[in-house]
Amino acid sequence: MRTVIAGGHGKIARRLEKLLSGRGERVAGLIRRQEQAGALLAAGAEPVVCDLEEASVEEVARHLAGADAAVFAAGAGPGSGAARKDTVDRAAATLFADAAQRAGVRRFVVVSAMGVDDEPPAGTDPVFAAYLRAKGAADADIRARTGLFWTILRPGRLTDDPGTGRVRLAPGLDYGRVTRDDVAEVLAALLERPTTAGMTLDLVNGETPIARAVAELHD
Repeated sequence: MRTVIAGGHGKIARRLEKLLSGRGERVAGLIRRQEQAGALLAAGAEPVVCDLEEASVEEVARHLAGADAAVFAAGAGPGSGAARKDTVDRAAATLFADAAQRAGVRRFVVVSAMGVDDEPPAGTDPVFAAYLRAKGAADADIRARTGLFWTILRPGRLTDDPGTGRVRLAPGLDYGRVTRDDVAEVLAALLERPTTAGMTLDLVNGETPIARAVAELHD
């Protein structure tokens, strides 16, 4: 299996790259700068320099050619303004989906965030509100597509604590925390389960082992 990850230098993406390469799969990560390549090589991934804010659909589709799955794990990141929340968290996600369809890659998994379907409450920091709206718009675009076997994963507040291997995974959960290690483990499990296509799932740490939490989605 070959998986291409947008936002390949991100904290979740590098964890996922290590997991996928560790089980013998081929994985490539799209990165914005060549100097990020070493971190991907260390994770067992092929680094591909491609700035999704500048690239065309055709260019990204070439990088996706022959892939079995695509994962959108990119984000403008802390310190970026409202404009980049739109160009990365929304526009890059939809461009990546367009490119996946152009390349014939049907399996498409998105790392989103909890609570993005609702309008941000009054008083929300404007930049964070722009982020929530951008994520919500991207999710809505992808959920409207019939040409992708999409799954949208919405983690709660991310932490760098060691993974627990135990989560709650379902639509409509109360807000909570989840480790990036556990997010990556869930993503790897979802990629193995194409029957989760069409699901939008919240994710927080809990008591259920990850393998069982994913398996129970089919019961």
